[in-house]
Amino acid sequence: MRKVVQYVYSFAVLSCFTLPLQAEHSVKDTLDIQEVVVTATKTEINKNNVPLSISIVSRQEIERSSESALLPVLSQRVPGLFVTQRGITGFGISTGSAGNVNIRGVGSGNKVLMLFDGQPQWAGIYGHSLPDTYVASDVDKVEVIRGPGSLLYGSNAMGGVVNIITRSQHEEGVSTHARAMYGSYNTQKYMINNGVRSGKFNSFVSLNHDRTDGHRTNSKFNITNGFVKIGYDISSHYSVVGDVSAAYYDLRNPGPETEPLLDGWMHIWRGIASLGVENKYQKYSGAIRAFYSWGNHKINDGHTIDEPEKNYLFRSTDFNYGVQAYESFYVIPNNQFTVGVDYKNWGGDAWNAYFSGEKEDIIDKSVHEIAGYAIMQQEFWNQVSLNAGIRYEHNSTYGSEWVPQAGFTWRPFSGNSIKGSFSKGFRSPNMRELYITFGPKNKANPDLNPESMLNYEVSVGQYFWNNLIYTELTAFYIDGKNMIQVNPQSGQLENVGKFYNKGIEFEADIQALRNLRFSTNYSFLHTNKEIVAAPKHKWFLEGLYTWKNLSVTLNMQSIFGLYVGPSMKSEDYTLLNGRIAYKIGNDKRNVTLFVKGENLTNTQYTINDGYPMPGAVAMGGFDFKF
Repeated sequence: MRKVVQYVYSFAVLSCFTLPLQAEHSVKDTLDIQEVVVTATKTEINKNNVPLSISIVSRQEIERSSESALLPVLSQRVPGLFVTQRGITGFGISTGSAGNVNIRGVGSGNKVLMLFDGQPQWAGIYGHSLPDTYVASDVDKVEVIRGPGSLLYGSNAMGGVVNIITRSQHEEGVSTHARAMYGSYNTQKYMINNGVRSGKFNSFVSLNHDRTDGHRTNSKFNITNGFVKIGYDISSHYSVVGDVSAAYYDLRNPGPETEPLLDGWMHIWRGIASLGVENKYQKYSGAIRAFYSWGNHKINDGHTIDEPEKNYLFRSTDFNYGVQAYESFYVIPNNQFTVGVDYKNWGGDAWNAYFSGEKEDIIDKSVHEIAGYAIMQQEFWNQVSLNAGIRYEHNSTYGSEWVPQAGFTWRPFSGNSIKGSFSKGFRSPNMRELYITFGPKNKANPDLNPESMLNYEVSVGQYFWNNLIYTELTAFYIDGKNMIQVNPQSGQLENVGKFYNKGIEFEADIQALRNLRFSTNYSFLHTNKEIVAAPKHKWFLEGLYTWKNLSVTLNMQSIFGLYVGPSMKSEDYTLLNGRIAYKIGNDKRNVTLFVKGENLTNTQYTINDGYPMPGAVAMGGFDFKF
């Protein structure tokens, strides 16, 4: 606690020092009271008119972080959201992997749905998310539903939804952005992207490459990501957009610190493609989109010093594809009615490829779902919004699931919003749980039913002092059932678990001066059982100061009551990070030089059990825009 006080004191001293200075380039004059979101209804709507708890992480916030990976930015800036990490960069898959996203204590076992432009993205066989493919430079903004999103998005949106909205070129002309970084542990990060808009045509292309030697023996990581997005306005009412992304990564798994691994490596290909047609009229709008994602994995799980080398490699190919269609109607005054249908199919083939040439089949199967939903929002007197919807989803394995949701928003006076909602979330059992048995202590069960939970929440948001300050306080209660757990007697997976989570979330933005802005968020989580990667207390505080072409960012994150693994060891730690940048040129053509430091106080801590995080890390580089 003494360290926390020292960090806050240092932060206050810096703030007092910078307050008297005058800036020629402001951060922003006021906060945005008209923030628009699409994730909650699939059409653009003011965030303050939506009853669900939604956090927005902007392009500006992502760029200021100088991060190549997206998830660490979200872990800081979204209350109630936590991401597991194991090294300086890279998350990996399989044994010892990180990148698990947890919202309000719900997340392990793919219970938070990751979306690219509203389309689900996860591995077809094991159902996990793909954290190394979420590249910060390709993102326009991120919208996070803190709580169930199964009404619109179905399975895996049980604990929440993270919608990664990819970039497009909005302004007429051509823009190019390049970045190079170098830092601790021979970490190198390179990025270049290009955007074009010419009349009805627009495109965005990017290429990223990260590599590091890692802070532990046998922890090297390198990845190359490519992304292409092309759009065309057919008319004033219709447009078409398509995108393709691919990633290849090669990484090493050093194993837990107490039992280091040898020869633990992974070679992975991941790809995503989508195509959509959108329509927009005065009284109705909608879209139809098709998506396809795939993966090809070659993995050596490694061995300890005392074990013999593996005589096989794990191989798998997986897929996840589907079609989404929806239409929103604005027939009755102040009313929006949306109907939609979804079809999804996922699965793949996994096997052990022995060096002798033999093949041991593990699984070769697919599962499909089809669903329909309807949601209505009605405005009354420009003060009250009522929102309600229902979803019916049929799965080829377990049958059907009904998903209700309802909520209200009341805006009694300017700048204020009071929200309340009830929502159901569920997660279909993944193919590993249904069909893949790992020895006598983890037997698959094809008769598993979905996990589900009911979420109740209320929140109050308020703008103060001509929109210079915004605060929001949310309280929630979660009642979960049918959790999939191993029966200790039989070793078989069964729907036996229950859980109860409750807590509060607070966030605030303060425009102290035209050139000085603070943001903070805090979350408290109480659970009826110990949950890995769900901290009891999570606090983030950041100050951003600009003076002429200089910008200084200082932030602090404190985590308390974090259980890190099977041993249920509790971790408490505080991290201090900073960044200084200087821009040469104007807003459109410039070079920005920057240095950044993470964990400046060299705190020793662990997030993934057995994988200690690095100490102080320094990076430097430049941004080039033209």
